[in-house]
Amino acid sequence: MISIQAKKHDNFSVEFKFGFNCKEDGVRDQFSVNTWIFVPNSLDINPENYGKKQFYRDVKSNVRLITPVYLLREIAQDDSLPMVSLRNVLQRMVNNPKPADSDAYEYHLKMFAAIFKSSLRDHASHLRSARSLDSADYLVEDYVGGVSLVLGKFRSMYQIIDVPTVSDKVRSYFRLCDEFMSHMVELRTIRLIRMIDSLNAKDQYVHIREKFMRLIIKEREYKVSQGYDVLDGDPEHDRQLVYHRGMLKKFIESELYIRLDKKKDGVAVEQIYYSIAAGVAMIFATAVAWHTQVRYGNITWPLFIALVVSYMLKDRIKDLLRYYFAHKLGNKYYDNKASITIGKKRVGIIKEAFDFISSPRIPAEVAELRDKSSSVEDESRIFEEKVMLYRKHVTIDDEDLAADDDYPMRGINEIMRLHLNRFTHKMDNPEVPVDSVDEEGNLMSVRVQKIYHVNVVFQLQHDGRKEYHHFRISMTRDGVLDIRKID
Repeated sequence: MISIQAKKHDNFSVEFKFGFNCKEDGVRDQFSVNTWIFVPNSLDINPENYGKKQFYRDVKSNVRLITPVYLLREIAQDDSLPMVSLRNVLQRMVNNPKPADSDAYEYHLKMFAAIFKSSLRDHASHLRSARSLDSADYLVEDYVGGVSLVLGKFRSMYQIIDVPTVSDKVRSYFRLCDEFMSHMVELRTIRLIRMIDSLNAKDQYVHIREKFMRLIIKEREYKVSQGYDVLDGDPEHDRQLVYHRGMLKKFIESELYIRLDKKKDGVAVEQIYYSIAAGVAMIFATAVAWHTQVRYGNITWPLFIALVVSYMLKDRIKDLLRYYFAHKLGNKYYDNKASITIGKKRVGIIKEAFDFISSPRIPAEVAELRDKSSSVEDESRIFEEKVMLYRKHVTIDDEDLAADDDYPMRGINEIMRLHLNRFTHKMDNPEVPVDSVDEEGNLMSVRVQKIYHVNVVFQLQHDGRKEYHHFRISMTRDGVLDIRKID
């Protein structure tokens, strides 16, 4: 199964998160993601000024393991895998630790914090979707109680390594994870409070808001008691704190990110085809020279002219055949391929390819989805949109993925960020004046945002099934306004 989520990342980029979930049946899983990007012709994005190199510069992908899924109350149980694994590795760090124990200690600390963060996010998301006050009350108790229980048990384990035989550096890893988890609780809970404050009937949720606020205040007081930094209004201090928290996130999630060794795909086959092209051209030139020499003799004007013409045509034949073979390769091979590597073990391959395509090559299902968001019939043809096709194929060996892992891994996530800076270069002013008449018959001018739409259609293929998803990116020259899913 392939899941997809989309959101605006910043003013000039959007983010697509793909979840490649393996079937866990011992067979290699094959995933395909085909992406059609419809760009208004007025933006002047075309093969002449926006080739493969430019596109791959504008696309950034991070691949990471899917975090194991646990409920907060499951993590808090004494016999849960995260709790047992962390407790055991802490004990080993005290009793004659080996280099492998140090690696395991850091790994399980990071995994515990990452699992907690994922669980916290899922509980907060579930809370935001609560339909009634009664269910919200129950879910709030589950959220606040679960957070307090997990943090309490985690923090109590610090005393295991708070001994003279364990170095300050080793203990600092525990404190970094503790600080990260506290920060995530504060961040997620503040967002829940913002959601309550935005409701029309927010007075009904005052008691829930107070529970969330008590949890935040409790964590703030804990941070101060432990010497962890909090926002204090000083610009320099707060700037460094934001940077520190960014580094904390990278530190915690480093065990989940997967290294990709990217290289060009189909190099050997490409060279074989190009050699054939050169050989065919040489055969033509040699045949012309041989035939002319037999007919006209060794040194004659007709032979001289024939050799010159054959040399000219030889190069044209070679270039035409190279172009033909390159076109054929583009349909069967990809631009780049990368090995999905965990440590020294390869668990899969990702291949990608990009090109502009013509309208007749767009599948009917994709064209129909594109037209759903049109404000006028056949909008895509009226404005002669340029269409880019970005293909991706992912192969995952689920046995290799799960082998020798302490936690059950069920697949990978890919976070693809598409930067749209180049798309804004030839846009009009972000606001344009529109003339109108008010109710009293006076002429007036209203400034209105000049927006452009970039439509993106995804085709997700796995296990013989196909799914289509359509997103529309609204932009001005000042950047991305939003990204919405079109049903």
